[in-house]
Amino acid sequence: MSPTPLAVLDLVPISSGSTARQALHNSIDLARQTERFGYSRYWFAEHHLNPGVAGTSPAVVLALTAAATSRIRLGAGAVQLGHRTALATVEEFGLLDALHPGRFDLGLGRSGGRPTPPVREPALVGGTAVVDGYTSNGLRIPAKFDFRQLLGSPRFALHKKLLQQPNAEAQDYAEQVDDILALIEGSYSTADGVEAHVVPGEGADLQVWILGSSGGTSAEVAGANGLRFAANYHVSPATVVEAAEGYRAAFRPSAVLDRPYVSVSADVVVAEDEATARELATGYGLWVRSIRSGEGAIQFPTPDEARAHVWSEQDRALVQDRVETQFAGSPHQVADQLEILRDATGADELVITTITHGHADRVASYRLLAEEWARRS
Repeated sequence: MSPTPLAVLDLVPISSGSTARQALHNSIDLARQTERFGYSRYWFAEHHLNPGVAGTSPAVVLALTAAATSRIRLGAGAVQLGHRTALATVEEFGLLDALHPGRFDLGLGRSGGRPTPPVREPALVGGTAVVDGYTSNGLRIPAKFDFRQLLGSPRFALHKKLLQQPNAEAQDYAEQVDDILALIEGSYSTADGVEAHVVPGEGADLQVWILGSSGGTSAEVAGANGLRFAANYHVSPATVVEAAEGYRAAFRPSAVLDRPYVSVSADVVVAEDEATARELATGYGLWVRSIRSGEGAIQFPTPDEARAHVWSEQDRALVQDRVETQFAGSPHQVADQLEILRDATGADELVITTITHGHADRVASYRLLAEEWARRS
């Protein structure tokens, strides 16, 4: 079997007692290090109004990181289209490609836009049934988290108010993706024949990806356009299998791809032994709780700070699916779990996101995993 590439997803987390400045320096250093370790690509997420996350503008951080690295592919995982236009997106990434041609992935996500239609859930995933919360090869598929409680929070309403122009309505996602592809290809034209040509941007050597957490709109748009698709086990572990299945069912060959291509993300912490890894991961539950409660991501706590939190049953229910699907352990243990995830979803690539309080521990986690993964190839 040819080796499955490993990639990185970085939120630019701020540790407790630290600053956004230090978080940015840490992320750029981590990109340099993971390039050396052999990771295939390095993506930055886009998040807003989170005290513990400095990754507010992927394009800006990508420009800084491109100047500090030389080979690793760089990208957005993902640009959130609910509050931006197709033109602005192509212009930003066209500028990046003009200076560092052929190195960028333009990942497109949905947020703050129109309501998501109901997802048609497949009974089987890649021919593998999900029974009692597990696939046949042992991948944990927990109960679904109801994201409506987040969408109805006051903070989410403020998020939309500050990101979108007053009275603006987000463009239909499928139409917006079509516009982005047309602007990059140089084929954009209005109904009455007026053309738009983006300089720089038109003809940019970008890999366009669609990111999604279910088998609904995002998976269908990715498949219908013959684009690469990234399914998020680390965001919504309950629906990762339906997302991959929905994408493959909708896939139509394109000039870009003649077969489906899926990456799948996972939250991972690796250390020399399981006890150390679980200690480093202690703050993860409290950090997820801050996001799921609608408060916004807190600065990532130390293990002692996390242990000081008094957990309610409601708190535990908020984070249960994420905590039980985080892969924390020795290199061998985590690599085994990643192989299960890959095989259950049919992933062509695995995207690793790791957050620890200490930067050195985070770098070591990526190094240890890369070394173990290389031994298995």
